[in-house]
Amino acid sequence: MSDTAGNRGKVAVLTFCGLGLAPVAPGTFGTLGGVLLAIPIVLIPGVPGWLGLLAAAALAVALGVALGGFAERHFDCKDPGQVVIDEVAGYLVTVAAWDLAFGRPLTFAGHCAAFLLFRAADILKPPPGRWLEQLPGGWGVMLDDVVLALYSGAALCGLGWLGFTWL
Repeated sequence: MSDTAGNRGKVAVLTFCGLGLAPVAPGTFGTLGGVLLAIPIVLIPGVPGWLGLLAAAALAVALGVALGGFAERHFDCKDPGQVVIDEVAGYLVTVAAWDLAFGRPLTFAGHCAAFLLFRAADILKPPPGRWLEQLPGGWGVMLDDVVLALYSGAALCGLGWLGFTWL
C-alpha cells in the first residue's frame, strides 16, 4: 500500500500514535495508551468523567470501524495486532463503568486493577469475544474489546462494591 500522508495518518490513529507497533505485546502498550488518555479526560471541568470517557470511547470505536478495512489491507491480516485503537476504547469503557458507579475517578491502584482486568479479558476472550472478533472489517476489530470491557468494568465495580474502596 502506498505511503501517503493520509495512510500514515490512518496508521497513526489505528496504532494509537505508534504504540501498536511495539515489537512485543502491542495490545498491552495500546491499553497503556488508554490509561494515559483516561486520566486527563476525567479531569475536564464541568463534564462528568464517565461521559467524557464514553464519548472518547465512541470516537475511538467510530474511527476503528471506519478504518478497519484499511487496517486489514494495510497490515495484510484480519484483526491486525498492530491496531490498538480497540484496546484504547476498551480501557476507556472499563474505567467509565467505575466512574459511573462510584462518581469519582480511579486512584493509581484502581487504574492498575482496571488495566489488569481489561488485559485479562482481552487475552482470555470469554464469550462472545471470540465470536465478535470474527465480524467483518472494523466491526470485528472493535466490538470484541468493547464487550470485553463491559466484563472488566463489571469486575472492577464488583471489587468496589465488595469494599475495595481504595481503587
